[in-house]
Amino acid sequence: MFTKAADWNMVSDATCKQVHKVKLGKENNRRDKFLSAEEIQALLDACDSNVISITGKTIQQKQAHLKPIILFALNTGCRKDEILSLKWENVDLKHGFINMVQTKNGDRRQIPINDTLRNTLKGLTRRLDVPWVFYEVVQKKDKVTGQNKEIVKRFGDIHRSFNTACRKAGIHEFVFHSLRHTFASHLVMAGVDLTTVSRLMGHKSLTMTLRYSHLAPNHLTSAVNALNTSMTISTNLAQENEKDLHH
Repeated sequence: MFTKAADWNMVSDATCKQVHKVKLGKENNRRDKFLSAEEIQALLDACDSNVISITGKTIQQKQAHLKPIILFALNTGCRKDEILSLKWENVDLKHGFINMVQTKNGDRRQIPINDTLRNTLKGLTRRLDVPWVFYEVVQKKDKVTGQNKEIVKRFGDIHRSFNTACRKAGIHEFVFHSLRHTFASHLVMAGVDLTTVSRLMGHKSLTMTLRYSHLAPNHLTSAVNALNTSMTISTNLAQENEKDLHH
């Protein structure tokens, strides 16, 4: 930034040199946490179960509304706000894709709908007076009549209910955004190439997707094994030369 500012005569070259002397901090190379297949099932089951207190008392506190949202995240890799702001007009079940309009980087992208996501979306209650795919219905007392009236709105946040579900599932230090990492991680482990994963994630560059490369050691092995054919020819030639020397 300061190099460009110096080119535009907005700062002096001396200032630019001083900025360049600043040492960069160490890069955080920690691997993003993701859920195993067993943990995913445990989290989904937790959404349908009640909370059990320390004394063994059952507390009626389910997160059933959270289950389809989690399934959506696991099968699309979308961010939380992208999911909660999604409207039915952007869902095309007939052709099997979702037009993601409100994204973090501002670029639109199309997300394929797999069978799991299709069944999840078909199982949702859709109301003609509600544009959002995921919404909540709350009861609020009218100040004039004193009677409860129904208010329908999109989810503002699901932080509390998600934490509760994670606690019931025995999953610790896990946030909703980690479901996005779970989506990418399982794709890579299933053998999907990083370029495709990058497009599905909506990454601006492949560099952002390379954080998952450690999950695909088989790709490196496959790349080296591609040389087997040519190496075999070379080995045969070497063996033939060795035979000639013995003769």
